Formats: sequence, structure tokens, C-alpha cells
Amino acid sequence: MHIYMYISYFTAMGGASFSQPWRSMPWTNEENLNFIKSYKPQNNDVENLRILLHGPVGAGKSSFINSVESVLLGRVTGRVMTDTISGCSFTKKYKAFKIHKDPESFYPFIFNDTMGFEQRNGMNVEDIKLALMGHVTEGYKPIPGVQLKESDQEYNSCPSLDDRVHALVCVMPADLVSLISDEVVKKMRDVRLAASDMGIPQLAILTKVDEACPEVKNNIKNVYESNYLKEKVDKFSLMLGIPQNCIFLVKNYESELQTNEDINGPILIALRQMIVYGEDFINNL
Repeated sequence: MHIYMYISYFTAMGGASFSQPWRSMPWTNEENLNFIKSYKPQNNDVENLRILLHGPVGAGKSSFINSVESVLLGRVTGRVMTDTISGCSFTKKYKAFKIHKDPESFYPFIFNDTMGFEQRNGMNVEDIKLALMGHVTEGYKPIPGVQLKESDQEYNSCPSLDDRVHALVCVMPADLVSLISDEVVKKMRDVRLAASDMGIPQLAILTKVDEACPEVKNNIKNVYESNYLKEKVDKFSLMLGIPQNCIFLVKNYESELQTNEDINGPILIALRQMIVYGEDFINNL
């Protein structure tokens, strides 16, 4: 009985692992990094592929943008402001972030950061839907319960193809998949259905995998061997309807002072798929 209780506790804490990875993972980053560095939208009407991040408060949306920038610049950055103790969204405005490729140019993709979803406050679902269509301008400060209107200064009445969102990414902490409220799930599901109607591809990243699983905390290379994290991917897939091959596990840069190739790997794979899916969407329009 005591052994059974120990095994159950160990499994609940993410200790159990598969004998073989449940997803193949290349741990050499050169190919993915070269792909991202050489990427350029094929459609001449699109200067930048636009990736919109959404999800609950504290999911790690801003941290993921910082992590991508850290990987591409080769040093840990913190340009996007984050907060570790607030119970409400630290991001207050609809912001767009570009990453320097060299001193005089940027990578041809943009991340749009949004206020997090909360049960009763946070980002308005209808504002996210408008953002998907390109109607929300940068700097817009959402007011919970108040939808952006056509008469508002921040409303873009004639969005170009470049203004539209080309890939939608839901961000969720791996350790909170089973604890997220029904209200927040409904909001994320509403956004997903709206994006589906527009034909916008959708992906998801589960963050904080090291906090969710001790084996991964010890070694990030165990991320796709963890039974616990596989269960979280399964549950999240059923929760939102996002296929499992569109859900990625990442650890954001948070306590590290230098970049690490093992942390970079999952981030680069997720970013590459965002670009690939977004590029397919642009070319299909």
C-alpha cells in the first residue's frame, strides 16, 4: 500500500517517463535556426508574418517573446516586461514586437502580445477577434467589458493583409492545464472557433514544463519522455480541440543569465512551425 501511494504521488508530480520519447526531437539547432534566419514571406503584399499570442494571465506569453529574442540574439533579453507575482495581467496594451536581425534590419515576423484572459476581467474575446482581422492598432489599451468600436481612434477600418494575423498561438502553463477555469477555457475556445472561421492556423505552447515535471527540471531533454507532460498535452488537446502535433512544450528563459542550446531547441521548433503554418495561410489567401 505504501509503495502504491508513493508511485501514485511520484507519477502525479511528473516523475514517470516513457522508455522512448513520444515525439522525436532533434537536439541540434542549426537547421531550424538557418530556416528562421533565411525566412521571408513569399507573398509580396506581406512584409511581416504576424503571430498573435493569447491565453490566461501568467501563462508566459511575454516571456515567450523574450525567449525567442534571446535565442535569436544569443543572449538573454528582457525587452518585453513581465511580472512574477501579479494576479492580473501585467500586459495592459496590444503590442507588436519585432526582433533585430542585425543593427539595420528585423526578422520578417511580428509577435502581437495581448492582455491575459481572466474569469471576469482581462482581455475581451471580441477584441481578439477584431485583432485577428487586423482591426486593432498597436497601443490599444483594452477595457474589460468594453469592446473596441469602429468609431474609436484605435480601430483600423481598412486593414491590409500585412495587418491581419497569420498564425494564432495559445499559451498555457503546463502545470495549470487541469486547474484552468471553465470561463477562461470558454474564452480561448471562442477565439479558436473565430480563427477557424477565418482559416487562421492555430498552435499552442505549454510553458513552464520544468515547474510541472521534476525530470524535465533536471534535464530539459526529458521533455518529450515525460508521461506527466504527455497527459497534459492530451488533456489540453481535448480541452480546446487543437491537434496534438500543433502543441509544443517549451521552457522560457526566466532564471538563466546565458542562453542554452537545450532550452533553445524546443523554442526554435515551435517558432519554425508558427512560421510554416502562417506562411501556408498567407499563400492560400
